[in-house]
Amino acid sequence: MTLTRPTAETADASGPARRPGVGRAAAVLVLATLAVAIPLLGPSAALHDTGEAAAPGAGGVALLRAVLFVALCVPLGELFVRRLARSVPGAPPDGPRSWAPYAAAVGAVAALGLAAIVATGNRVPHSLSQIDVGGLYASRDGKLALLEVNAFLVAGLCARSGRPAVQVWPLGAVIVAEALRAHPPAEHTPLVGSALTLVHLTCAALWAGGLPHVLRTLRRWGPTAQGAALLGRYARVAAVLLAGVTATGVWSSLRRMPSGTILTQLTDTAYGRTLLAKVLLVAVVAALALCARLRLRRAPDPLAACVPARVEVAALGLVVVVSGLLTALPLPIRW
Repeated sequence: MTLTRPTAETADASGPARRPGVGRAAAVLVLATLAVAIPLLGPSAALHDTGEAAAPGAGGVALLRAVLFVALCVPLGELFVRRLARSVPGAPPDGPRSWAPYAAAVGAVAALGLAAIVATGNRVPHSLSQIDVGGLYASRDGKLALLEVNAFLVAGLCARSGRPAVQVWPLGAVIVAEALRAHPPAEHTPLVGSALTLVHLTCAALWAGGLPHVLRTLRRWGPTAQGAALLGRYARVAAVLLAGVTATGVWSSLRRMPSGTILTQLTDTAYGRTLLAKVLLVAVVAALALCARLRLRRAPDPLAACVPARVEVAALGLVVVVSGLLTALPLPIRW
């Protein structure tokens, strides 16, 4: 992997030199389009010929939930990687600029949108008069929605303070609220389901949010031995996080789709189809992570592992978006 960019003088004479960053901008545009299209169009595609009915505004809920998950991953990943960076001997003291305040603001807006939907009886409001703010305090889902809004606001204030590490507490409150929301009391053994979701979401947030900050840190530090060491430390922890995501994901799936019917439900229900797409994406991410780890060990330049790692970031982003879609689809379980 070269660390210098080609200039007009070194470009191939057989054709005009490409402007740097054009391909990257095109890739970002495509990914941004997919990130919006998947949650908005996904419910109708997943529900096709299943006989199931989507909840009103499922596309909007899926989009807001995906945005909320991204806003949760970014600051948690930053805190995680900054802790790893401090453990690297001789690491430069400066790091990339924090995105946590912006993520908290975006998360608060997404949580507010979800709270507004809960306040109108789980329907997309078409006017402010339809939103019953006081009714949020009368229901469990409403209280959890308000908790998420307030937690993101507090996390933003913490990110702007002199001790940004304390934002881990309000971000943890968001994870707890999501875990409780996903498993209402009417469900069989809801505490077990909430515990699985808590571990699953925590591992996923650290994994998906940590890798982008690692790459940003490496770009800030340049081609140094400390950068390679940081990437290696992240890779080792990421393997544990992947194991946690896989184990809790499989257990949760078996709780919602009994082993005797899981193969059928993976193709005949909207939840199962979306879950299958998520599993395939996670498999791609795992393959990219393995490729990056092999490059880190064998390549003359350990920073060559950044190439598959960048693709891994894009794939992780799609996993987060599909996860948001998964929360808006009807569950196939029959208790």
